[in-house]
Amino acid sequence: MDLHEARAALRSARRVAVLTGAGVSAESGIPTFRDAQTGHWARFRPEDLASPEAYRRDPEMVWEWYAGRYRDVLRAEPNEGHRLLARLEREKGDGFFLATQNVDGLHARAGSTRLVELHGNLLTARDEVTGEVFPLAAPDALSTPPVSPNGNRMRPNVVWFGEFLPEDALEAAEDAFAAADVALVIGTSGAVYPAAGLAVETRNRGGTVIEINPTETELTPRMTFRLRETASSGLAALLDSGS
Repeated sequence: MDLHEARAALRSARRVAVLTGAGVSAESGIPTFRDAQTGHWARFRPEDLASPEAYRRDPEMVWEWYAGRYRDVLRAEPNEGHRLLARLEREKGDGFFLATQNVDGLHARAGSTRLVELHGNLLTARDEVTGEVFPLAAPDALSTPPVSPNGNRMRPNVVWFGEFLPEDALEAAEDAFAAADVALVIGTSGAVYPAAGLAVETRNRGGTVIEINPTETELTPRMTFRLRETASSGLAALLDSGS
């Protein structure tokens, strides 16, 4: 398959499923989890900051880390990659589905609505007793650990090491990728399962799978077509209707 054929496949597809990872948000200046471990945080292992055990041991330290990431996310803006995916959703309507591994909320801010956030969202927190999700206060008004309107302590609303993905979100994503005519895999290393297996299901069922990533990934050999581009430039090339 060449670029012209990939464009034609996407244009004619009735059902399109998309998986995005950290590479999409990198163009908005948001570092990956490990890239954000600089300065004071460089001495910690990821498991020291993002696991149930770490939170039980020191919730104040974990919240200090996440409050910093929360401030970074709010300063960022959606980039052209986010906006192009929102445009593709408008074109495909109910036939579009987006599953993201990102926790920054930028897809929603760009206008995406047919969306599941497989790893949660940094802009919200979860009541430790009831499980209800609430938006965080503005950074200058945020005290940590935050307390829910119910009076209970809240934890970051993200999936930590050792935790399962939200069952309803994963099930919706599995259904969408199984039914997709075309799946796009954008800015993800393909190393984290079960999310990495979604597009493989599309390929196994006879669909077309297109990867957009500047470098090869663990999923590259399973792809129908590959664009060695950033998210925004790769999507721009793929959605170009002039050729």
